[in-house]
Amino acid sequence: MVDTFRKMGKFFNLITSLHQSTKRNYLERMINEKVKCMKKARKFEYEYWDGKRSYGYGGYKYIPGRWTKVAKKMIKKYRLNNNSSVLDVGCGKGFLLFEMKKILPGLRVRGFDVSRHGIKNSKKEIKKYLFLHDAAKKFPFKSNSFDLVMTFACLHNLKLPNLIHSLKEIERVGKKKYVMVEGYRNEKELFNLQCWALTAESFYDDSEWKWIFKHSKYTGDYEFIYFE
Repeated sequence: MVDTFRKMGKFFNLITSLHQSTKRNYLERMINEKVKCMKKARKFEYEYWDGKRSYGYGGYKYIPGRWTKVAKKMIKKYRLNNNSSVLDVGCGKGFLLFEMKKILPGLRVRGFDVSRHGIKNSKKEIKKYLFLHDAAKKFPFKSNSFDLVMTFACLHNLKLPNLIHSLKEIERVGKKKYVMVEGYRNEKELFNLQCWALTAESFYDDSEWKWIFKHSKYTGDYEFIYFE
């Protein structure tokens, strides 16, 4: 009965300004052999991270300072210190964990990703804390193992059953939680999202995402990024 009354967390505006700093040509992506590009991107290997822009990031490199503000906000928001522990689900190259550990050297960090290329090309200082794992599968940690579990632009790449399973795992292993996913508020943003997305399997508006969170008994914070 207790679970019935658990409340979901709050909207946390963390990534939106960083997301909006990138310019995107939606129509160009849609008409530029998009099906072929989707097949390449969904392998989440070299082409997705460091291949042509039409396959994904077009070169996902470490840029000093780019993730510093995000790291500071996460630390402040969740009151992290040198005795805290953090898990990044879908960590990619681990740049955010690297920045957080620069600020808090004693912070215990772990991260996993489905991409061998991402982990292989992470910063050497953080690589030993990262491992290969699929977010759709059971997390190899005990309940409440981490003070914070966070995930950025990962969960919308899962189909609904796996998405719900992953949210339940995030809820299980984290004392505090933060999830960022792609959403939309109107027809224009849905169109832009459908044009741009290469790897997304889940396209939901805000109310649908909140329904999924509630159905998954997810109680953490969340953020939606939009393609305006």
